[in-house]
Amino acid sequence: MNLQQQVPLAPFTTLGVGGTARYLVEARTTEEVRAAVDYARSHQLPLFVLGGGSNLVVADAGFSGLVLKIAVGGVERRSESGKEIFEAGAGENWDALVERAVAAGCGGLECLSGIPGTVGGTPVQNVGAYGQEVSQTIGEVLVLDLRDGQVRSLCNEACGFNYRSSIFNSRERGRFIVLRVTYALAPGAEPQLRYRDLQNYFAGKEGRPSLLQTRDAVREIRRGKAMLIVPGDEDCRSAGSFFKNPVLGPGEYEALVTRAEARGAQVPSYPAPGQHYKVPAAWLVEQSGFHKGYGRGRVGISRKHALAIVNRGGATASEIVGLKNDIQRGVEDQFGVRLEPEPVFVGFDN
Repeated sequence: MNLQQQVPLAPFTTLGVGGTARYLVEARTTEEVRAAVDYARSHQLPLFVLGGGSNLVVADAGFSGLVLKIAVGGVERRSESGKEIFEAGAGENWDALVERAVAAGCGGLECLSGIPGTVGGTPVQNVGAYGQEVSQTIGEVLVLDLRDGQVRSLCNEACGFNYRSSIFNSRERGRFIVLRVTYALAPGAEPQLRYRDLQNYFAGKEGRPSLLQTRDAVREIRRGKAMLIVPGDEDCRSAGSFFKNPVLGPGEYEALVTRAEARGAQVPSYPAPGQHYKVPAAWLVEQSGFHKGYGRGRVGISRKHALAIVNRGGATASEIVGLKNDIQRGVEDQFGVRLEPEPVFVGFDN
């Protein structure tokens, strides 16, 4: 185990803010993960598990414990019951795995192209985009259970997947460390084109697009929204979508519609399970006065996507959180809806 001290954490994040970690270990095997966990426990250190850093805000004070960077690698492929199984280490680059699956003609991940981060983060957040979620293809998740130190395999149902959530970031937060994830993909499948942006992209074009064409389209659409990491583009210096799309019950939705109509606005929405409505957080943000390109010194909102809070250069975590708080207050004051942030916050007192 290579134990490093006083390591700057900002370079490990796509947002590029935050202080130092007292200790950092980059673990490439299950044994190294265990060793790091044991070290943190024996020295009574707080433990934070770091993946790709694409969904993360680190406090300016840094982290006073041990940061465990998961770098478990390796991808294996096999056929089972008519499915192509891709088993990947938690430290593998996510988009590289999607590219590999698409090149093999296997459907189920193509709409998740271009998402930054690592494999290990996908079940935690139940990563989703453009009509797909990883919960639709995850077969099992291999984890280290911190309660008893045992390695366990959790089936799809045991992961408790829901919209942008799982047991890993809700009721069992802090209990498991993801080591490997298995995806069951469909060989020869046609791409899923449920999302309006994709349908518009291919409208008027002859024939049904291939998996590869769909992947390329998703990446191009993400690039246009600054949701694809492009070196040198400050609009990409973000933690991705900063807020979840709120899912409202019938009463909450009607109250929102009433408030919007009083302003002469019509609420866009999509049906959600249980007679609920999913409302685009980006629409709420912009309608509350935080438009694309909004700036406040060293922080602002992407010129291409209203949900991306960006570091325009030299920003602090406090400035990022300050803008986040103001957006939340603005939306709640205007529409009575409390937006939930999507990133993980590390090193903050509250």
